[in-house]
Amino acid sequence: VGKGGRLKLGERELESACREGGEWARKNGWGSESDVARTEEGGFLEGADFSSVSHRARERGRPQMGTLGAGNHFIEVEVVDEVFDDEAARVMGLTEGCLTVMIHCGSRGFGHQICADYVKKFQKAVQKYGIRLPDRELVCAPLDSPEGQAYEAAMRCAANYAFANRQVLAHFAREAFADALRGRSKNTHLHQVYDIAHNKGKTEEHVIDGWKRRVW
Repeated sequence: VGKGGRLKLGERELESACREGGEWARKNGWGSESDVARTEEGGFLEGADFSSVSHRARERGRPQMGTLGAGNHFIEVEVVDEVFDDEAARVMGLTEGCLTVMIHCGSRGFGHQICADYVKKFQKAVQKYGIRLPDRELVCAPLDSPEGQAYEAAMRCAANYAFANRQVLAHFAREAFADALRGRSKNTHLHQVYDIAHNKGKTEEHVIDGWKRRVW
């Protein structure tokens, strides 16, 4: 929950995690190909640019990989009480009475610092581009502006860090279950059902009014 955990990343390792996301975790032994396949976007967003991340954000990110954090973040052991959709449960490998683990966290202080850095930059950007805001906390920049492009590249670093972080936490949870249930149960492996992120922007293709459009 605190400032650091079991992993201490160097600068190159941090950059690789920001570029490769969940695949970085898998290659380092904290996950499987099945995990990556069941992660949104295969566990990483393209276009992450480490040069868009401040020194302070890097400092905060290096010791926090594999940590949960405070706030509304949690790891919770749950049990499936009732199945409402048999087909969906079958596909996800869930049955009544089975244990599950839910992990809710993101990019920790790394992503928080990226947000703080770009809020300051956008406070100047709204004046530069003549953007009028109903609330000053809604600072922004045009997506095709230098400020907007830099933020998108840094935000994708944070998203990939979060994918990697959750993958490492899932690995540690597996270790804990295997240790606690050793000799008591043959089925101790936690398989990943899915990993999907929130609190980020992403470009996707959607059909709107009959037209396929690329939207945020």
